[in-house]
Amino acid sequence: MKSPFIVQTWRRLLKSVFPILILISFFTVLLVDSFTPAIAQLPRQEIRGVWMTNNDFDTLKNRDKVQDAVSQLRRLNFNTIYPVVWNSGYVMYPSAIAQRAGIQPFVYKGSDGHDILADLINQAHRKGLLVIPWFEFGFMAPPTSELAMNYPDWFTQKRDGSQTSISAAGEVMWLNPFHPKVQQFITNLVLETVTQYDADGIQFDDHMSLPHEFGYDQYTVALYTKETKNPPPTNSQDAAWVKWRADKITAFMVQLNQAVKQRKPQAIFSVSPNYYDFAYKFHLQDWLGWMRHNIVDELIVQIYRPDLQSFVANISRQEIQEAQQIIPTGIGIMAGLRNNPVPMQQIKSQVRAAQERGLGITFFYYESLWNDALEPLNERQAGFATLFRSPALRARIE
Repeated sequence: MKSPFIVQTWRRLLKSVFPILILISFFTVLLVDSFTPAIAQLPRQEIRGVWMTNNDFDTLKNRDKVQDAVSQLRRLNFNTIYPVVWNSGYVMYPSAIAQRAGIQPFVYKGSDGHDILADLINQAHRKGLLVIPWFEFGFMAPPTSELAMNYPDWFTQKRDGSQTSISAAGEVMWLNPFHPKVQQFITNLVLETVTQYDADGIQFDDHMSLPHEFGYDQYTVALYTKETKNPPPTNSQDAAWVKWRADKITAFMVQLNQAVKQRKPQAIFSVSPNYYDFAYKFHLQDWLGWMRHNIVDELIVQIYRPDLQSFVANISRQEIQEAQQIIPTGIGIMAGLRNNPVPMQQIKSQVRAAQERGLGITFFYYESLWNDALEPLNERQAGFATLFRSPALRARIE
């Protein structure tokens, strides 16, 4: 039996301690409430992106549409936007470099005269999304562009003297990636982009390359002959000739990476090529070599295949598994084209296959996510809502 003295002592102690316990409980609830979302949204490096192309210009030029787009992408748990900034021999922002070169007599502007790229970056960052401008055309330009007409000696040719090839963008010419003036021009544009804007990086795709038929221009023939003591082989796929040109492009990409990192050390140097065998043999693009030179910060391999079996075979390649061990790696998935919509079921099955292998996703392209689609808008957006169930924000490193 407890003594009256002990009981009274405990009562007095509880009276004095009870308010403190209440305060501790209150602050504990506050801390738990604020801490839980932070755990759910810790920055991770899973790529969940979308390319914004010239076909998305109607959205890009309108501030309200950009706001709606960014908000929708954030709700659907996307984390990265890749807006085009170099297409058809023109840049998509006010460029002193392009104007000094005399290749751009106009400036792309928003509907109220604003800077399109600056607006997109600002609005995306408010929602926690990264923005990595995309040099879509790389060394490629149409023969009708000011670039092709004003600087004909910057372009390379085939062995028969012809200068064009047919691409998804139509008939194009190819800047000579071995020519120092071309290298300087591309470098200047890239550095202008990463310094003029609060961009999170820069991306180069399968056009930062050269079709194997090209390289028979006067400058390149003379350079090859000087270095090897032999003229270029007549066979454009000769192994040594392919390697020499691929190595030259690699050397330029190493220099370009160094220039970007000197200007903005934390910039993401992103590459989105075709699968390796095709990229190297047919476009002299040794992106595996780039990666082994430690100049690639993230890799997105374009696998545009309607057949699931072919898609799975391509995303299971050894070089993709190698990339996964060292850098954020994703797969480019076709969401549709204006004249070739892709069914939601195909998109879902491909996303699921990529996710099962620990791979990120980037869709080509924004407008085709839910417009120009086979399904009604609501059904299409509901389908995308099932792809990324929880947030996966990527860290912005200032």
